[in-house]
Amino acid sequence: MQNAPVESASASPAATPAMSEQERVAILVARMTLEQKIGQLIQPQINSFTADDMERYRFGSYLNGGNGGPYGDEFAPASEWLKLADEMWDASTKPLPGDQPVIPTMWGTDAVHGHTNVIGATIFPHNIALGATGDPDLVRLIGAATATEIEITGIDWNFSPTVAVARDDRWGRTYESYSEDPKIVAKMGAALVEGLQGKPGDEDFLGRGRVIATAKHFFGDGGTNQGVDQGEVTGDIEALKAIHAYPYPYTIDAGVQAVMASFNSINGRKMHGNEMLLRDVLRGELGFEGLVVGDWNGHGQVAGCTVTDCAQSLLAGLDIYMVPDDWKGLTKTLIAQVNDGTIPMARVDEAVGRVLTVKLRAGLLDEGALKPSDRPNAGDYDKLGFAPHRAVAREAVAKSQVILKNAGVLPIKAGADILVAGKAADSIAQAAGGWTLTWQGGRELTNDYFPGATSIWAGIESAAKESGGSATLSEDGSYEARPDVAIVIFGEQPYAEFAGDLKNAIFADQEGLDLLRKYAAADIPAVAVFLSGRPMWMNREINAADAFVASWLPGSEGNGVADILFGAREATGRLAFSWPAKCDGHPVNGSDGALFNVGYGNAQTAVTNFAALSEECGLLDAPPAADWFVNGRLSDGITASAGGADLPNFRGEANGIVARGFDRNRQEDARQVDFAPGSSISFANAASGTGAYIIQYSLDGAPADSVYLTVGDNEIDIATQLSLSAGKGWREMVITDACAPGLGDGLTLRSAAPLSMKISSVVRQEMPAGTDCSF
Repeated sequence: MQNAPVESASASPAATPAMSEQERVAILVARMTLEQKIGQLIQPQINSFTADDMERYRFGSYLNGGNGGPYGDEFAPASEWLKLADEMWDASTKPLPGDQPVIPTMWGTDAVHGHTNVIGATIFPHNIALGATGDPDLVRLIGAATATEIEITGIDWNFSPTVAVARDDRWGRTYESYSEDPKIVAKMGAALVEGLQGKPGDEDFLGRGRVIATAKHFFGDGGTNQGVDQGEVTGDIEALKAIHAYPYPYTIDAGVQAVMASFNSINGRKMHGNEMLLRDVLRGELGFEGLVVGDWNGHGQVAGCTVTDCAQSLLAGLDIYMVPDDWKGLTKTLIAQVNDGTIPMARVDEAVGRVLTVKLRAGLLDEGALKPSDRPNAGDYDKLGFAPHRAVAREAVAKSQVILKNAGVLPIKAGADILVAGKAADSIAQAAGGWTLTWQGGRELTNDYFPGATSIWAGIESAAKESGGSATLSEDGSYEARPDVAIVIFGEQPYAEFAGDLKNAIFADQEGLDLLRKYAAADIPAVAVFLSGRPMWMNREINAADAFVASWLPGSEGNGVADILFGAREATGRLAFSWPAKCDGHPVNGSDGALFNVGYGNAQTAVTNFAALSEECGLLDAPPAADWFVNGRLSDGITASAGGADLPNFRGEANGIVARGFDRNRQEDARQVDFAPGSSISFANAASGTGAYIIQYSLDGAPADSVYLTVGDNEIDIATQLSLSAGKGWREMVITDACAPGLGDGLTLRSAAPLSMKISSVVRQEMPAGTDCSF
């Protein structure tokens, strides 16, 4: 059954399929009102608007956030996702008065390692693992499987692939990068685009079993100073482009229809407002003709902008504002700015034209275009977590495992009695990592949330039985009967984006190390399976293990790990990132500072023989922190004051400062400090101390003016750094000699404008020489 409203979008006698894309789009744009045009440039998230809003404002697109689901339920079944897609389609295609064309909306989602917002979907390994496979044909299959599962729920557009070139593994998004090598990233990113969209010129390009792809985040997101998410990238622009812009021409040649602007700055200028890079480089030099979409309120970080007022981004080359919640205010402002001449209508028409061109290519503007539930694959829920897709995922898991060490224990011998230890062994959530059902992922997601998936433990148990042996699960590593071999599964807890930012490269959790040393002392051969979103300093664990496997974040098919441990598949995984030899956290890209270089990895038959690795680490040997303010109390000898007036136990009101109790983890274990313009808060120690200042803090909003930090004889304006931290929850400020030589025995924070800051702890701690300041 055809939808009459959609038919009207292309029914003008002057617009026919025989015309060029440019001609068809130009006719549609000419028939649109200003309000309708601005609607095409606004992208809200599903939990902030209704179908009635869609009918009224005619948003060109919308998205579900990392923690967003249909009707407020992030764990909604696939049928509810499809139901919402139909509702929004119907609302966007209701007839309009006069000659206004009806333009269907489109739904975008972050399906970054499978359609992992939806329960039951296949969860593929994260990109860092796919880089280790070295297999673009496999990545192409993953893209195709992901596109099919997206289509089941009626969604049109995937915000993937990430083609960041991660150059500092402290970055919390390192696992979203295929490699530190731009050539590997380019090859894999282009393959995923082709898998999602099909190849340009092929019959199925953006057709059945395909969705719109997005290359992100343009550009430099993997090159921020100190690996700080959404931070600053500095350096010669041509040198930066040679690394961080390198993958984009490959995705453009692969036909990618969208590019997402990055949160980060390049040499002091935010990408969401960087005309030279968005227009001159992306469109001019690289020849990109698709649409440029913003990231989550990224336009609000541009100098002089707010979330509801940012003409600068549209003028700089952004085509769609991703404005999750404040879409109404931004809509009103943009309309006013076009009417008063701040934004030329020609620029609006250009942006709208790009959005419509992508919709046209995706078939959304075709006469009789089908609503989501009537399309191929829609509602075919048997294909969610489809057996062929899981087979592709299992192959990807196996091909991504990198054997760093093997003293002869791999492959595990047939008939062995195996002990499987570690809290991560039977946790699908930990193996999947961030961007899995929830934004951050997490161990609180029990295996019941992953129907059809296989944990690493379950895969090992099955393989052991098939080999004539046995396997026993013991999270704490205890055993009654002595096993022939122990497999210890451990690693990073799930995280996403800035929540995963690190100050150094050390893996500090002792669980895996203690278990490995326990088995070494008992002369039980042990295999370490390390789950992580990045290479980390693991010298102690590598020394203690008889075999060490970098398993990355394998996802829902843990039997792929077992395939390598038992030798069912040859181990072909090779590092796409340098593995650090030291724990200092300094970036390692290439052989300098690397324990294992890009390309390193072993087959199960290769026995590695290398000397014991150094276990020296300044971070491990550092003396304990000196607490100044912890758990809601000032330590003995520490004072807090406001403009010279004492604040007993860091609480009270004086000289423009109001400090009150705030509950972070328990009752009043932190403080909320409200600054009047020019007011200051100070901490001092009656005795001399040493070490860096480390402050746990949170800012809801960016500073409106300068914020000065005084440490010893140094005064630093930290407003820019705090602006990057605003709205990101609790952060850690580390002040070292690198930015405040001498440090002294006290610190002061002074704000030139009203400011509200929460502080949960202030400590001093020795850090390795050369540790940078960070926020």
